Amino acid sequence: MAALYAAPAAQATQFYNKGAEAGLPFSLAVRAGDYIFISGQLGTGPGGLVKGFEAQSKQAMENIAAILKGHNLNMDDVVKCTVMLTDMSKWGDFNRIYTGYFRPERLPARSAMGVSALALGGEVEIECIAYLPRRL
Repeated sequence: MAALYAAPAAQATQFYNKGAEAGLPFSLAVRAGDYIFISGQLGTGPGGLVKGFEAQSKQAMENIAAILKGHNLNMDDVVKCTVMLTDMSKWGDFNRIYTGYFRPERLPARSAMGVSALALGGEVEIECIAYLPRRL
Protein backbone atom coordinates (compact mmCIF):
# COMPACT_ATOMS: atom_id res chain seq x y z
CA MET A 1 0.00 0.00 0.00
CA ALA A 2 2.84 2.42 0.71
CA ALA A 3 3.79 2.41 -2.99
CA LEU A 4 0.44 3.97 -3.86
CA TYR A 5 1.37 7.01 -1.80
CA ALA A 6 4.99 7.38 -2.91
CA ALA A 7 6.26 10.87 -3.62
CA PRO A 8 5.98 11.90 -7.28
CA ALA A 9 9.06 11.37 -9.45
CA ALA A 10 11.39 14.32 -9.91
CA GLN A 11 10.56 16.57 -12.83
CA ALA A 12 12.15 15.32 -16.05
CA THR A 13 12.16 18.74 -17.69
CA GLN A 14 15.70 19.79 -18.49
CA PHE A 15 15.35 23.16 -20.16
CA TYR A 16 13.05 25.99 -21.00
CA ASN A 17 14.08 28.33 -23.81
CA LYS A 18 12.70 31.80 -23.30
CA GLY A 19 10.85 33.53 -26.11
CA ALA A 20 13.23 35.11 -28.63
CA GLU A 21 11.78 38.55 -28.05
CA ALA A 22 11.60 40.18 -24.65
CA GLY A 23 8.36 39.70 -22.83
CA LEU A 24 6.96 36.71 -24.71
CA PRO A 25 5.01 34.59 -22.23
CA PHE A 26 6.20 31.20 -23.46
CA SER A 27 9.29 29.10 -24.06
CA LEU A 28 10.47 28.41 -27.60
CA ALA A 29 11.18 24.81 -26.60
CA VAL A 30 10.80 22.67 -23.49
CA ARG A 31 12.38 19.30 -22.87
CA ALA A 32 10.26 16.87 -20.90
CA GLY A 33 11.74 13.40 -20.62
CA ASP A 34 12.82 12.19 -24.05
CA TYR A 35 10.78 14.79 -25.95
CA ILE A 36 11.29 18.40 -26.95
CA PHE A 37 8.13 20.43 -27.46
CA ILE A 38 8.62 23.34 -29.86
CA SER A 39 6.14 26.18 -29.51
CA GLY A 40 4.16 27.24 -32.54
CA GLN A 41 6.34 29.04 -35.05
CA LEU A 42 5.08 31.79 -37.30
CA GLY A 43 6.84 33.01 -40.41
CA THR A 44 8.79 35.66 -38.53
CA GLY A 45 12.34 36.71 -39.25
CA PRO A 46 14.54 39.49 -37.89
CA GLY A 47 12.25 42.14 -39.40
CA GLY A 48 9.04 40.58 -38.11
CA LEU A 49 6.41 38.67 -40.07
CA VAL A 50 7.54 38.01 -43.64
CA LYS A 51 5.12 38.80 -46.48
CA GLY A 52 3.11 36.12 -48.26
CA PHE A 53 1.92 32.63 -47.47
CA GLU A 54 4.79 30.71 -49.09
CA ALA A 55 7.43 32.92 -47.48
CA GLN A 56 5.75 32.56 -44.08
CA SER A 57 5.55 28.78 -44.48
CA LYS A 58 9.24 28.52 -45.38
CA GLN A 59 10.27 30.87 -42.57
CA ALA A 60 8.23 28.97 -39.98
CA MET A 61 9.93 25.73 -41.05
CA GLU A 62 13.34 27.44 -40.95
CA ASN A 63 12.56 28.69 -37.43
CA ILE A 64 11.79 25.12 -36.36
CA ALA A 65 15.00 23.85 -37.95
CA ALA A 66 17.01 26.53 -36.12
CA ILE A 67 15.49 25.65 -32.75
CA LEU A 68 16.24 21.97 -33.37
CA LYS A 69 19.81 22.77 -34.41
CA GLY A 70 20.26 24.70 -31.18
CA HIS A 71 19.64 21.42 -29.36
CA ASN A 72 21.83 19.30 -31.67
CA LEU A 73 18.77 17.92 -33.46
CA ASN A 74 17.49 18.08 -37.03
CA MET A 75 14.24 17.52 -38.90
CA ASP A 76 14.76 13.73 -38.76
CA ASP A 77 14.14 13.98 -35.00
CA VAL A 78 10.65 15.48 -35.43
CA VAL A 79 7.93 12.93 -34.63
CA LYS A 80 4.78 15.11 -34.65
CA CYS A 81 3.69 18.44 -36.11
CA THR A 82 0.53 20.46 -35.76
CA VAL A 83 -0.22 22.93 -38.54
CA MET A 84 -2.65 25.84 -38.38
CA LEU A 85 -3.66 27.63 -41.57
CA THR A 86 -5.90 30.67 -41.93
CA ASP A 87 -6.80 29.61 -45.49
CA MET A 88 -7.28 25.88 -46.06
CA SER A 89 -7.36 26.43 -49.82
CA LYS A 90 -3.57 26.83 -49.51
CA TRP A 91 -3.20 23.32 -48.06
CA GLY A 92 -1.59 21.94 -51.24
CA ASP A 93 0.87 24.84 -51.41
CA PHE A 94 1.79 24.25 -47.79
CA ASN A 95 2.30 20.52 -48.34
CA ARG A 96 4.76 21.18 -51.18
CA ILE A 97 6.84 23.39 -48.88
CA TYR A 98 6.51 21.21 -45.77
CA THR A 99 7.54 17.95 -47.44
CA GLY A 100 10.73 19.62 -48.68
CA TYR A 101 11.97 19.73 -45.08
CA PHE A 102 11.68 15.98 -44.45
CA ARG A 103 12.98 12.84 -46.08
CA PRO A 104 10.06 10.95 -47.68
CA GLU A 105 10.63 7.94 -45.41
CA ARG A 106 10.78 10.14 -42.27
CA LEU A 107 7.58 12.19 -42.42
CA PRO A 108 6.32 12.90 -38.89
CA ALA A 109 2.77 12.32 -37.72
CA ARG A 110 0.76 15.47 -38.35
CA SER A 111 -2.50 17.23 -37.60
CA ALA A 112 -3.76 20.28 -39.44
CA MET A 113 -6.60 22.67 -38.95
CA GLY A 114 -8.08 25.80 -40.38
CA VAL A 115 -8.22 28.70 -37.95
CA SER A 116 -9.84 32.12 -38.16
CA ALA A 117 -6.76 34.08 -37.09
CA LEU A 118 -3.16 33.72 -35.86
CA ALA A 119 -0.91 35.97 -33.81
CA LEU A 120 0.66 38.94 -35.62
CA GLY A 121 -1.69 38.39 -38.57
CA GLY A 122 0.22 35.27 -39.64
CA GLU A 123 -1.18 32.88 -42.23
CA VAL A 124 0.49 29.71 -40.94
CA GLU A 125 1.75 28.44 -37.58
CA ILE A 126 3.53 25.14 -36.96
CA GLU A 127 4.37 23.43 -33.68
CA CYS A 128 6.44 20.25 -33.39
CA ILE A 129 7.52 17.54 -31.03
CA ALA A 130 11.00 16.04 -31.42
CA TYR A 131 12.40 12.88 -29.88
CA LEU A 132 15.74 13.05 -28.07
CA PRO A 133 16.36 9.96 -25.94
CA ARG A 134 18.46 10.46 -22.86
CA ARG A 135 21.97 9.17 -23.12
CA LEU A 136 23.35 7.44 -20.03
